[in-house]
Amino acid sequence: MAAEARTYIGVGRDMDVGAVAVLAGIAAFGGMFAILVGAYGLRQARRLSETGVRVQALVKRHPGEARKESAPLRPLLQFVTEDDRVMEVVCPVPSTRRRPFSDGDNVHVSYDPADPRNVVVHGRERLGPDRAFIAGGALVVLLSVTLLAVVIAGR
Repeated sequence: MAAEARTYIGVGRDMDVGAVAVLAGIAAFGGMFAILVGAYGLRQARRLSETGVRVQALVKRHPGEARKESAPLRPLLQFVTEDDRVMEVVCPVPSTRRRPFSDGDNVHVSYDPADPRNVVVHGRERLGPDRAFIAGGALVVLLSVTLLAVVIAGR
């Protein structure tokens, strides 16, 4: 009976290492995905800022804002493209107390000529969330690798 218990414990131990390896692998995959999402966001913002068409956009109050909803809606940005199309897109960044968007203001935006709905507002790129995704993803990958190394070393 004792030999059977030792064999069972040994199998359980191997299964624990396997389970931890799977868990660490899934977490590492999620961390890598977060790194890629953050890097893509930073790349898109930089690409639009550097190579996009720069125009002035008119800030317009969102039509649904008159209802006084609990969360303030992002304003609309209206601009004219190089091919004389009038575009009206939702602002990619929210208005803040320090730097509010007021109805009738003009802001500088860059848009992608292939898809004018993709815009970046100059001076308000908000790169922090993308950098947080990269840092958080790197931390998760590091913790996953560390966990796997500790489990394997303790085996």
